[in-house]
Amino acid sequence: MTCSYSLEEFRSHFPALEHAAFFDNAGGTQTPLPVAKAIAGALTGGMSQRGRAYAAARNSDGIVLAARAAMGDFLNIDPRGVVFGRSATQLIFDFADTLTAGLGAGDEIVVSRLDHDANIRPWVLASEKTGASLRWIDFDPTTGDLRIEDVERALSPRTKPVALTAASNLYGSKPNIPAIAKRVHEVGAIFFVDAVAYAPHELVDFPALGADYLVCSPYKFFGPHLGVLAARPETLEVLTPRKLLPSPDSVPERFEQGTLPYELLAGVSATADFLAGFSSAGHRRERLEDFYAAAGAHEDALAQKIVAGLGEIPGARRIGAPVHATPTVLFTVAGRSVTEVASYLGERAIAVSAGTFYAREAAVRGHLGEGGIRVSLAPYTSGSDVDALLAAVRELATQ
Repeated sequence: MTCSYSLEEFRSHFPALEHAAFFDNAGGTQTPLPVAKAIAGALTGGMSQRGRAYAAARNSDGIVLAARAAMGDFLNIDPRGVVFGRSATQLIFDFADTLTAGLGAGDEIVVSRLDHDANIRPWVLASEKTGASLRWIDFDPTTGDLRIEDVERALSPRTKPVALTAASNLYGSKPNIPAIAKRVHEVGAIFFVDAVAYAPHELVDFPALGADYLVCSPYKFFGPHLGVLAARPETLEVLTPRKLLPSPDSVPERFEQGTLPYELLAGVSATADFLAGFSSAGHRRERLEDFYAAAGAHEDALAQKIVAGLGEIPGARRIGAPVHATPTVLFTVAGRSVTEVASYLGERAIAVSAGTFYAREAAVRGHLGEGGIRVSLAPYTSGSDVDALLAAVRELATQ
């Protein structure tokens, strides 16, 4: 490993960290200065509709191509298979509509109760629209784990699309996506993976995961607010989405509605370069791998410290205990509502979120009621942040 990742150096790029200890990173990370400057630079540097006739048009075209290349390296995929959208939710709705257009009675759509509703409701609505049956993958509500056997029970020769998360945004649990992909493909189905909660902590290797389609959100890993979908170009070529007649019919442009947010795409490129800049390895993909390995070890150590610390606080109860998980911990404090806990911590400049975080089906299956306090880490989380969190929770729990 040739990574020079240093917590102090990394944190120095985030002005917002001066104001709070951020533990709501699963909802969106803070923005580093290089990304913010790239967005501002694109806005003020001359932009127009993409083209080659004059400088501003060439600027816009170059920004789009650079962003596709950056996400190609980030996802380990041909840049021609990178589709940009307003959000991951919007992309899932669009692709669910396209992928289920020919389904009908006798076909089956499979979704998971572990997922964020963004990777459930579009498929539920598609089932209602097409007449295809809907089948559910369950999970262990005690641990938050979803196993291969849970998936196998939902599959049949009539299965068409299967939608599943690579990491729960609620429990943090990570299903075995490559093994599940194999089972899905054995019954002739397509596999749509939500990697929004996965990509901030595990560098996506699209071929290794075995997905046919995968979505992520750059603002979860220090980038701007938009969504990204990955697929093999040849997979995209056979799809016919709804589009304006004069708009491009090429891949991936045929899936991108209207003018792209060029300034945000400049931020996407800057995000990949920022993370890769902490390594001296060769290609950008290799440098990203180095960064993720170093940052992941840092996050995992702090997550273990939080789990152990909560276990020593009377009245604090962890929800779920996944075998394989992102550095995400869900908990409650006896006698306190989750809103009360979040407010108490917030008053002490400790930013956490409370609730069920759009994981509606998971919360119902786990009988979570109002949900929990979600603590989710990032590479800029420090040991002193964790100490402050645990001290504040102990103070509240023992009042």
